[in-house]
Amino acid sequence: MTDDPAGVDHSHLLDAMANGVYAVDHDRRITFWNASAERISGYTREQTLGHLCGDGLLNHVNAEGRSICGSGCPLLATMVDGRTRTERVLLHHAAGHMVPVRVTASALRDADGAITGAVETFTDDSQTAAAEERLQVAERLAMTDPLTGLGNRRFLEHRLAERRAAMDDRGDFSLLMMDLDEFKFINDSAGHKAGDDALRTVAETLRHVVRADDDVVRLGGDEFVILTGALDAQELADLAMRIRSAIRQTRHRADGRPFRVTASVGATHGHRDDTVESAAARADVAMLQAKRSGRNTSVIWGLSSD
Repeated sequence: MTDDPAGVDHSHLLDAMANGVYAVDHDRRITFWNASAERISGYTREQTLGHLCGDGLLNHVNAEGRSICGSGCPLLATMVDGRTRTERVLLHHAAGHMVPVRVTASALRDADGAITGAVETFTDDSQTAAAEERLQVAERLAMTDPLTGLGNRRFLEHRLAERRAAMDDRGDFSLLMMDLDEFKFINDSAGHKAGDDALRTVAETLRHVVRADDDVVRLGGDEFVILTGALDAQELADLAMRIRSAIRQTRHRADGRPFRVTASVGATHGHRDDTVESAAARADVAMLQAKRSGRNTSVIWGLSSD
């Protein structure tokens, strides 16, 4: 790939960029893939060059969990009208989990101005640095789950106490409880190793899709909790949907065969007089209602399922 009229190759400069960069020709076949694209996505140049960008590798999906690699592809739209577009999407990491990225698609043109392809830059939008710093503290206090590396129940209690100390007089917070659907069947049919691998992959997806100041906890088994600041009902519903969509799109394999995992989510508002147990009890009731509603749904305490 060159960006100089004299044809000098400046690809080493693109490799030095912190953002992922890749280019496609008019058929959306990948012609360039820089080092940061490898780092963010987990896919190497050898795995991507020469392949169509929509052939199932990155498989960008929107917040609702729908693939945008067809008619919703920003690269395709940019190659049609030449306009630059920026969107926030989820991409599939080579390890299976979902990574939120902010992508910008721009048209590539020849000397006559005709569009010959497009270039996309993408930036890791997971904002996990703050959460990782908190988990370093948790490791010193033996507050992590050994299988997933997430916080455990003790960590959840510790973080709720910290949040209360920093809260205003209302002391509100929000709590979401997530349970993987029919997880016992996965363990029984694919084996406990596949089940453990699925839990680790789900945990990694959750790390990336929650907000920077949210806390993700594994209570045990296939139950996870997300502790957030005070959210209104719509914000809780949006976060629950984002979590479910990301989990549904996460990739898993057992004995070389792919399988899918979905989750049911229950959420509740918490108040200053709540304990972890009292708030989790309401979220658990909502989560069970979500399962009874057909699984892969979410219920906010006191509201209908989503």
